[in-house]
Amino acid sequence: MSGTRLDEIVEAVLYEGFILYPYRPSSKKNRQRFTFGLVYPQAYSVAEHGRERYFMQTECLATRQQHAELQVSVRFLHPIRREVGILNNPLAYADGNLTAQPPVRVVSELRVDDKVYRSWQEASERRIQLPTLDLNRLEEGASMQFAFDSSVATEVIRDGRGDIKALLIRRQEKVEGTLEVLAKPLDSKVAKITVRILNQTPLSAIELGQPETVLMRTLASTHTILQAAGAEFCSPVDPPPKYKADAAKCVNIGTWPVLVGEEQVRQRDTLLSSPIILYDYPQIAPESPGTFFDGTEVDELLALRIQTLTADEKLEMRGAGEHARQLLERTEALSQKDFLNLHGARRETALAPEDLFGASSQLKGINIQGIYVRAGDRVRLKPKKRADVFDLALNGKIAVVESLEQDVEDRIHVSVILENDPGKDLGLLRQPGHRFFYHVDEIEPMGPNEQAASKESGGSYE
Repeated sequence: MSGTRLDEIVEAVLYEGFILYPYRPSSKKNRQRFTFGLVYPQAYSVAEHGRERYFMQTECLATRQQHAELQVSVRFLHPIRREVGILNNPLAYADGNLTAQPPVRVVSELRVDDKVYRSWQEASERRIQLPTLDLNRLEEGASMQFAFDSSVATEVIRDGRGDIKALLIRRQEKVEGTLEVLAKPLDSKVAKITVRILNQTPLSAIELGQPETVLMRTLASTHTILQAAGAEFCSPVDPPPKYKADAAKCVNIGTWPVLVGEEQVRQRDTLLSSPIILYDYPQIAPESPGTFFDGTEVDELLALRIQTLTADEKLEMRGAGEHARQLLERTEALSQKDFLNLHGARRETALAPEDLFGASSQLKGINIQGIYVRAGDRVRLKPKKRADVFDLALNGKIAVVESLEQDVEDRIHVSVILENDPGKDLGLLRQPGHRFFYHVDEIEPMGPNEQAASKESGGSYE
């Protein structure tokens, strides 16, 4: 499949929840970092009696040809501890070339001129990739050990005159582990593939009791990518009927695999196994200007919220890190056209528009309480279920019938638009949020005189 599309999906998964609205380190939402795809050190998992996992496992089925190759890679975030250290003795501009780190006092926050610096946690992207494997010769398995060393990086913080007031110190601890792959044939055509990522980073007895130290040695947002040539992966949710029972026996621990690629041609050469449950063939909406780190929210809503942040809040967001700064600058630069694109788009579906709610046919009209009701007629709403606040708020309101739907179980649903809805035009275009659905016994038809009076006061919808 296209490497660009795969990278877009992977990056969205990799940074899901990395920083959440209101995108400030001081927010309660962002005090708990790296909440997805955590693979803890094995020593910590043992000390916690297995409550926290030290491995992640993906299992799937693949149909293979005589010559079939498999590529396996793992990506994760490697946490970084970012500290703001105020120099005990500030250095003048001429002394700016540091050959060694001078003594500092670590603080939670520092404001220098028009910038705010805050001690926090960042991360760098890591990737592990096995050499190309022969899928037909993996019964004995293959494995690779990996390690990423510890590091310390220092960045100076200068004031408006160029003098060094403080340092940004980024510390990263060593992480190490093993990537394992196994493929067992179910028959001459299908093999069961197992991929495991193990975190074997050592911890001392003292470090086991230090949560932040443990987190710095944890693999975060871990996910696996499998790509095949001469083979096709079976969808875990829609496997071939013959192998449905075998697919159900696949054990995925801390992750869930989905097909990635062109859905129209049912592409099956790439599988993404992530800690976030997705459907097959996930896509990034083309209207999205970039990641907001929260796939459960609406881009338009988050963009508007960012633009309403105060100057001080934006200052803190800008100092949260490169990802937050880019998000702020990208959102502030959105044009009016960009915002209109964020409002939503109507996608083509395999179902006809009238079938979206399970309808098998659209009726011209029905008899309700002795009155023949058609699209365009006024009715009075009488909700019975009282399931939410709308059922209470709309009780007794006058609405116009937009359509009458009969589903495959012969139940009739009445789609209505509120007579005084300022967004009634959107309702007529069948946009969400401006149409309401009721059963026949929740609709009270209006007589000819009431219909005429309502049209004179509310205008015609026909």
